[in-house]
Amino acid sequence: MLTLFDETKISKMNLKNRFICSAIYEGWAVEKGHVTDELINHYENLAKGGVSTIITGFAKIMKFDQPAPNMNVIYDDIFIDEYQELTNKIHEHDTNIIMQIVHGGPKWGPSAVEHLVTKTIPKEMSKEDIKEVIQAFADAALRVKKAGFDGVQIHAAHGFLLSMFLNPYYNKRTDEYGGSIENRGRIIFESYEAIREIVGDDFPVLVKVNCEDFMDEGLNFSDSLIVCDKLSKMGIDAIEVSGGSYSSKEGEGPIRGNVEVKENESYFKEYAAKIAEMVQVPVILVGGNRSFNIMTEILNNTNIEYFSLARPFICEPDLIDRWLSGDKDPAQCKSCDPCSGVNNCIQILN
Repeated sequence: MLTLFDETKISKMNLKNRFICSAIYEGWAVEKGHVTDELINHYENLAKGGVSTIITGFAKIMKFDQPAPNMNVIYDDIFIDEYQELTNKIHEHDTNIIMQIVHGGPKWGPSAVEHLVTKTIPKEMSKEDIKEVIQAFADAALRVKKAGFDGVQIHAAHGFLLSMFLNPYYNKRTDEYGGSIENRGRIIFESYEAIREIVGDDFPVLVKVNCEDFMDEGLNFSDSLIVCDKLSKMGIDAIEVSGGSYSSKEGEGPIRGNVEVKENESYFKEYAAKIAEMVQVPVILVGGNRSFNIMTEILNNTNIEYFSLARPFICEPDLIDRWLSGDKDPAQCKSCDPCSGVNNCIQILN
């Protein structure tokens, strides 16, 4: 029988258990993105609590891009040394730390289509813009490696730029970056290739993707399967499966933004289980993981290998140590709507 405390590997990264802290937007970097003591202390408290791996809140890869205030940044080499201080602290606790990198896309988009929520209209990206973003992902990943992180995660979910390329509502292009799912996913595939070339084969590269967008004309599950299968064959090291965005329609799916929650726990387990059956790389389930027993059941009855939690770690940074001690009561956190995040047990999930 598999257990949640099995020691495993993703690529050459050792994991002391199957629990991962999923990315959370903390908003604790200073105005220009520099690392603060508050941010370091937050991650160190998580590391002390027994989780195997922490994925940071999203870090922007281009200076002009600003999807959220006071977010992490990695668009310049000047940030490498201060992140080295962070990674050194986390490694003292036998914990891995992975940086999530993102292009938010408020100003750029695959097409000049008005956003359903913000009502803004982005600049339709030229092919030169797309190449610039791909190179920015690669350069950022190299900085992540130089800063001592154990891996990098490409954020291609939740309505940010790469996710918008996957979404037929927002992607109306007629060139090789629009139309079929193979074309809509091209910017992700090319970003992964550019990252892999610059960081090498041994540095873990993960991706976060939606199983569905849960909106009219959005990414559907069949197309998500194609993207995950392609990335698996290309050599991605793990896939974290989430879903939805702030464009999602109420009542159309499990979570994100204003989407109604239809499952009390592990919202995307059915989707993630089907992806895990098809791909040859580890699948990480995120979204509503609360119960030790339910996660154990999922682990042993599907091919899902890892479980990401976010809000529970805000409420209980030492949750994993509590479970390891024998107290298997569910995580104290209950999903609040809206969740107010890290600052007073509230903020936005990445």
